Amino acid sequence: MNSNHSQASGEPPSAAGTAYPEPVRRLIDELARLPGIGKRSAERMAFHILKARREEAMRLSSAIADVKQQVRQCSICHNLGDADPCAICRDPRRDASTILVVEQPKDVISLEQTGMFRGVYHVLAGHLDPLSGVEVADLTVADLLARVDDPSRNSRGEQVREAILGMNPDLEGDSTALYLADELSRRKVKVTRLARGLPAGSQLEYASAAVLAEAIQGRRPLDDPGE
Repeated sequence: MNSNHSQASGEPPSAAGTAYPEPVRRLIDELARLPGIGKRSAERMAFHILKARREEAMRLSSAIADVKQQVRQCSICHNLGDADPCAICRDPRRDASTILVVEQPKDVISLEQTGMFRGVYHVLAGHLDPLSGVEVADLTVADLLARVDDPSRNSRGEQVREAILGMNPDLEGDSTALYLADELSRRKVKVTRLARGLPAGSQLEYASAAVLAEAIQGRRPLDDPGE
């Protein structure tokens, strides 16, 4: 009865009572490596793939292969794209004199969804965190400063006039912003930050489009303490 109930409900059989074929075990092991996926969730996903039509499973396999083979890092801004330079850096409608500096590619996606920013981006690939061993050399800070110093290194060869610091509003993000503000100010670039409508300690990817839009519009000089 338990066996019939398990089959009817679509649940995978218990690992304790089944010796999985080697390909299934490997699939479960790899799925379990994904963030937030435990062993039981990996088993359910593996059995879903097994029950799916072959063409559906192959589409998933092809999508994973395409991500690894076709998606690359833009040599200018370090955002992800399927070409180099990326679509944003190539777009003549974007104001390449204004760079919004963020920590991760997912932050670019969140900000683009607001439709409010028409400049270009620079992705740091993280934030300064000495306690975890993340130093300046581990980020793309050198390439950001090179874009400011040498217009030929910037999108479409334009001179950078403003850098907007869009780090997450937490301790590490603030420390990174202060470091960058010091370096950029020496280069006579206008330095602003996203407005503090963003909740302290949160991350850009979790902010709503309305909050991010207000943060872009209300940006202020970094030395302005705000309210």
